[in-house]
Amino acid sequence: MSVKKSLKTLGLAVLGIMSFLVLYVVSVLLISKISVNSNVSQKDKEIEIFILSNGVHTDIVVPIKNKYKDWSKEILFQQTKSKDSLVNYLAFGWGDKGFYLNTPEWSDLKASTAFNAAFGLSSSAMHTTFYKNMNENANCKKIKISAKEYQKLVTYISESFAFDSSKRVQWISNYSYGNRDAFYEAKGSYTLFYTCNTWSNNALKITNQKASLWTVTDTGILCHYQ
Repeated sequence: MSVKKSLKTLGLAVLGIMSFLVLYVVSVLLISKISVNSNVSQKDKEIEIFILSNGVHTDIVVPIKNKYKDWSKEILFQQTKSKDSLVNYLAFGWGDKGFYLNTPEWSDLKASTAFNAAFGLSSSAMHTTFYKNMNENANCKKIKISAKEYQKLVTYISESFAFDSSKRVQWISNYSYGNRDAFYEAKGSYTLFYTCNTWSNNALKITNQKASLWTVTDTGILCHYQ
């Protein structure tokens, strides 16, 4: 009887997991198609920002400096490997710290890293990347926003960082993907329901731009900018 009960319990557990995964995938596909702020206008708006995707992860890209915010005073180019500081844009991408730092390539992904990220057991980090120019394409969408909307975006991004006792961003040294990027400590935890793309999508929602009602994927954002 104990063996039968064990097998029954195992079967119910597997069925429960499979049902959850099916429900999760269906929810992701359906809810991400629901648009918010779909009728927003970009007419007469002065500040250009970008949504940038690498095919999986999205960044929000902003001007390094304008009259509303000078990011170069906080995100220091000297903390990157590059010596060429002729850059105009700065990309922000929030995500799981363990995944960011320990998985530069998909082949480096460990089961423990994926598990911790999926269930909010790890801390988070902000990945910043400097760019000279932004080129619009299928994975890079330009948006024009107002000064008021941009100030909301600045606040949202700034409040995603974890600051030290002096209220400065905390650089994570000796980690980068290339010559013009750096990592910083961030607030919050990555989960199955709140991913890097959820963070980007919320940035768009807060600034009254077209976005998904909820999404965990980059396509859930980009589909509203076809």
